[in-house]
Amino acid sequence: MSDEDMIDSDINMSNQVTTIDSSVLQSRISMSTSLAKENESEEQPVFPKISAMEAGGGRVEYRRVRCPPHRYTPLRENWEQILTPLVEYLKLQVRFNTKTRSVEMKTSTHTIDTGALQKGADFVSAFMLGFEVQDSVALLRLDDLYLESFQVTDVKLLRGDHLSRAVGRIAGQDGKTRFAIENATRTRIVIADTKIHLLGSYANIRVARNAICDLILGAPPGKVYNNMRNVAKRMNERY
Repeated sequence: MSDEDMIDSDINMSNQVTTIDSSVLQSRISMSTSLAKENESEEQPVFPKISAMEAGGGRVEYRRVRCPPHRYTPLRENWEQILTPLVEYLKLQVRFNTKTRSVEMKTSTHTIDTGALQKGADFVSAFMLGFEVQDSVALLRLDDLYLESFQVTDVKLLRGDHLSRAVGRIAGQDGKTRFAIENATRTRIVIADTKIHLLGSYANIRVARNAICDLILGAPPGKVYNNMRNVAKRMNERY
C-alpha cells in the first residue's frame, strides 16, 4: 500500500461522521437525572455537638497550676480579669486553693470545647510566668500561639558578673533591647532572673530566640538592632 493510498484512507476516515443512537442518549440522560434525584432525596445525617464531659466519657477533668510566691499579689489584683474568660468563654469551674497555693480548674456540663481545659491551663500558666493578662488572653483566642522557656546558661555556661552582663544585654537600657525584639518579632518576652519566657507564634518565637541567643553569646546590640530592623521590614512586606 503506497503512501498516497494511506493518506486518502485517513482523509476518508476523518470525514466520516460518528452517529449516536438517540435511544441510548435518552436512557443515559434519564439515568443521570434519577441519580441526581436520589442524591437530593438522601438527607445527610446531622449529629448534635457533644460537650467536653461527654467526649471524655462523663469524667470530670482537672488541671492545677501552682502560683509562685512573687505572683500572689498580681493574681489577687487581676483575679477578676483572669476569672472572666475562663468562666464565661471556656465554661470552666475555677477556684484558688489557699492550702496548695494553686489555681484549680475542672470541666462541667456546660463546657463545650474539648480543648478548653488545656487552653485555660496555658492561659493561667502564662500569667504565672509573668506575662500580662492582656497578652495571656491571646492564648485563648488564637490557636497558633505557644509558650517557650529556657535558661541563659542553656545557651552559654556563664557565671558571676558574666551572667549578669548577659542578662543586661538582653534587657538593654530601660528595656530598650527587649522592646525592640518584641515589636520586631511580634512576640512577648519575660526576663525572670536567668530564665527567658517567650510567647508568640512558632516562627516569631524562633526569630526572637535567635536574637536573644546572639546577645547572650556577646553580639553587640547594634548588630541585633540591625537584624531586627530587617526582620520587621520583611514581616511588614509579608502581611
